[in-house]
Amino acid sequence: MNRQELAAFLRARRARLRPAEAGLPEGLRRRTPGLRRQEVAQLAGMSVEYYIRLEQARGPRPSRQILNALGRALMLTMDEREHLFHLAGETVSPASRLDRDVPTGIRHVLATLTETPAYVIDAKYDILAWNDLAVFFIGDLSVAGTERNMLRWLFGSPFLDEYLRDESHSEFVRSGVADLRASAGRYPDDPSIAELVADLHRMSPEFTSMWADHDVAVRRTIRKEFKHPEVGPLDFECQVLLIPDRDQRLVIYATEPGSPSYAAMQVLRQSIPDRPAAVCTPSDGDAAGPQPRQTENTQRQTQNRQTQNR
Repeated sequence: MNRQELAAFLRARRARLRPAEAGLPEGLRRRTPGLRRQEVAQLAGMSVEYYIRLEQARGPRPSRQILNALGRALMLTMDEREHLFHLAGETVSPASRLDRDVPTGIRHVLATLTETPAYVIDAKYDILAWNDLAVFFIGDLSVAGTERNMLRWLFGSPFLDEYLRDESHSEFVRSGVADLRASAGRYPDDPSIAELVADLHRMSPEFTSMWADHDVAVRRTIRKEFKHPEVGPLDFECQVLLIPDRDQRLVIYATEPGSPSYAAMQVLRQSIPDRPAAVCTPSDGDAAGPQPRQTENTQRQTQNRQTQNR
């Protein structure tokens, strides 16, 4: 049980919930946003003293009954409720550490997606495998030593401020941070997640601010607009398919048949050399031994693609 994280999560969710949303009167003398501790305790059917101890990281390990009651009182989403149980030690993680091995069947799926960009990410947004068309949007990641974590791309980008000023893009960024927090709850013993979170804190005050909100959500299907330097604007529906036995996700950039975006993707597909469908993974590139470093121009093009890919 992670008492400190559980306490912080309860405080953050309580502050987010307005009294009217919980069916309570607003009142005239509220000094802080959200519900009062006694109101949460009342809604959850527990003593105020017990709830205060939970928020102060002093309480005993709550039972599943207590956690369910808190979930209802704080009106948690499905993802938030799962995170609450993880923090209380009531849900066993699928593994103590992330599994980076992409199943053979998923590699075959990637190879057959010859008209659609697709890649596989793990629970902390490391790209593990990708097909030929994905290179147009995430760059060539097969070169040894290339950064493959999408959140490091994002919060290390010089265009982050501009990106966050756009409402839809800002929502996309926040959902990524919320997804990472959910992963941290599922894998408390994985040092690579803790290292990533620490790096992002050092790298970006924006990340620190979002992380402090304690939002939790697992990313699912989203729409994404992309400006490609060769074929212009593209409109994708990004399907995010869970690979449950690995806690990995297959991300597919789908276009509507007959649409301008679909036609543009055909143009990109035709520019790929005629060869058997390929699937790249970091181990493939790293195992190949030393490879030529990207030129400055190639690095700039890759960075631009990665920035727009957020």
